[in-house]
Amino acid sequence: MIELFDLTGEIILITGGTGVIGSSFAKAVLHAGAEVILWSRGKSTSPEEVIKNLEEKTGKQGKIFSFKVDTSDREAVETGFREIVDTIGIPTVLINGVGGNRGKSSFIDTDLDLFEEILKLNLFGGLVIPTQVIAKYWIEHKIEGSIINLASSASYVPLSGVWAYDAAKAAVMNLTAATAKEFAPYKIRVNAIAPGFFAGIQNRSLLYENYGKKTLTERGKAIINHTPFKRFGNPEELHGTVVFLASRKASGFITGVTISVDGGYLVDNI
Repeated sequence: MIELFDLTGEIILITGGTGVIGSSFAKAVLHAGAEVILWSRGKSTSPEEVIKNLEEKTGKQGKIFSFKVDTSDREAVETGFREIVDTIGIPTVLINGVGGNRGKSSFIDTDLDLFEEILKLNLFGGLVIPTQVIAKYWIEHKIEGSIINLASSASYVPLSGVWAYDAAKAAVMNLTAATAKEFAPYKIRVNAIAPGFFAGIQNRSLLYENYGKKTLTERGKAIINHTPFKRFGNPEELHGTVVFLASRKASGFITGVTISVDGGYLVDNI
């Protein structure tokens, strides 16, 4: 069983790698033996601090690398990918972890510039551009890679007031299935993880009135009431799924699926 989830020899590229979920993915695959490359824009979280924290928690010194790359910029992605191929090696797993939302409004009051920005972040930077660049390289060099996209509960059921995020995450799940079909002849797998609600830096203000005291906002209360487990997720609860999908031994015949890790959010009923 240990061999099924052994990622020794794999080089895993994680975009959005310094965020709460991205760094949690990194921790999981490091424990499984992989080398990890983190891509981020470096705006909100220090990559150096993330690497130091991961090295302390995993004991994997010299196995984590960080680069500043804006994944919504194709030229930056192409340049960044060439750099890691030349200096570290060829990534065999791509985890598309870039994403997020800004603000909340009624549909008719939605700021179209902001809508486009969020769509570009989650869909172009969060899937389309990195996948195009890296899958093209894999196909040309006959590399059997694996892509793991970051979907959302909003991929299935839209969340109120976050229109661009809803649209982008629905597209992520759709394109996961579509690219899985296109890349299958090249032995490239494409799957996705759809986390439920995990309290990260980007959404804490939506979920908590006071994060330290764990006082919930009305939206936070509504989510908990809609989640059968009656709590938010812990990032560590994503570890098993990401290692499973990254391992060709454990999931080598699986492609085009999105796995929900949501405490039952999607099956809630009355």
